[in-house]
Amino acid sequence: MTQIDFYVLPDAVPRGRELFTCKLAEKAFGLGHRVFIQSASENEARELDVLMWTFRDRSFLPHCLSGEDPQAPVHIGCSQEPVGEFHLLINLSAEVPRFFSRFERVAEVVNADATLRERGRERFRFYKDRGYPLETHKL
Repeated sequence: MTQIDFYVLPDAVPRGRELFTCKLAEKAFGLGHRVFIQSASENEARELDVLMWTFRDRSFLPHCLSGEDPQAPVHIGCSQEPVGEFHLLINLSAEVPRFFSRFERVAEVVNADATLRERGRERFRFYKDRGYPLETHKL
């Protein structure tokens, strides 16, 4: 059964969720996992693509926009189901992706923005009502 982890950021710093997502994807990549990041929009996916090249001076996180390179260990998408095998889904969208259960783990990244926090609570209830194992990490 898919393990669901909620990462709750303490503030609503601009690009804070995206920077945390880069770090989480980098950690998963370092452990040998393939990662799919579900963004809220195509624009957010493109911004995240750029940020992954620059978020850390001495790091390299091989990634692509979904569908560009099937061999890349990190894919960023927004509306389509990922093609291929992935271990971790990082969800930045407001909804539960319909394909979440094909992943071993799902990371939901929530910050202190009132709207995002409420949407996160709705997703938490969704998973809980269906019996998925949940863990919350307050950062």
